Amino acid sequence: MFELSGLGGLILLALDLWALISIFGSRESTGTKVLWSLLVIVLPLLGFLIWLIAGPGRASGSRI
Repeated sequence: MFELSGLGGLILLALDLWALISIFGSRESTGTKVLWSLLVIVLPLLGFLIWLIAGPGRASGSRI
């Protein structure tokens, strides 16, 4: 396992916060929001990347 620290850690934190704000601001159900949030919190880098590719609203094309 690797550890992000310094500037990389701050960037990842900012990206995760952006993802969480977007998740909670989405029109998805509460259960979906909770699951995506847990994924981003428990696995910060991998969870963010998965959310970025397939997060809430991605399949329907509602996001740009």
